[in-house]
Amino acid sequence: MLTYPEIDPIIFSIGPLKIRWYGLMYVIGFLFAWWLAKRRCTRSDSPINSAQVDDLIFYAMLGVIIGGRVGYAVVYGWSQLTSDPLYLFKITEGGMSFHGGLVGVMTAMWLYGRKLGHSIWRMTDFVAPIVPLGLGFGRIGNFINGELWGKPTDVPWGFLVNGQVLHPSQLYEAILEGFLLFAILWLYTAKPRPYLATSGMFLLLYGVFRFFVEFYRIPDAHPGYLAFGWVTMGQVLSLPMIIAGAILLIMAYRSANTMEAKA
Repeated sequence: MLTYPEIDPIIFSIGPLKIRWYGLMYVIGFLFAWWLAKRRCTRSDSPINSAQVDDLIFYAMLGVIIGGRVGYAVVYGWSQLTSDPLYLFKITEGGMSFHGGLVGVMTAMWLYGRKLGHSIWRMTDFVAPIVPLGLGFGRIGNFINGELWGKPTDVPWGFLVNGQVLHPSQLYEAILEGFLLFAILWLYTAKPRPYLATSGMFLLLYGVFRFFVEFYRIPDAHPGYLAFGWVTMGQVLSLPMIIAGAILLIMAYRSANTMEAKA
């Protein structure tokens, strides 16, 4: 059993301005994304050049922030949103939704890709390997904030929180959806892959990892468990990702095999 260190979520304050660990984790995630994009854009299969990386990251930031917040407010904070529309802008109340952020980033990539004359999937194939590190740092931010704890447990790595030993589900997600997913995708894309394959691999693996972690994570009070006493909103939203990822991978490799046969 480990004791949760009760980290102050605020690093320091300058007058009314408060610098929070959670926000810093987002900044670190975007900085890594920028650096990784700079490395990937030198490849022959890159849809963008070095000068366009800054715009790409800007579009992605807007997608993450707007999509993540709107997704959380609609899916997990609907009652608050309907009673107070300004709840959407109260970022210290509630949080961010990954699935909303995913929709936001895909929308941003569609818009930026259209500007450059590329399809949305060409853009998502490029950004998919650089996203997971940001997800990992975001989950570390959740851990520092002392939120999104898992279920009670007796495993030796459980954390004592308010008199209960709980699964550190934020760290499970940081490891699986963040650092492990990054390692797999970065190695997978070390050589060019068929069109759609990288996007499909991201959707499939993230969906599987998230679906698995949900068994250990306590769901939000609203909506709680949706069915059978164990199905969560996170699993419901991840299942389409798993299916879509598998379909994209099948399409990618069937298309690649067809082209090889014609050659």
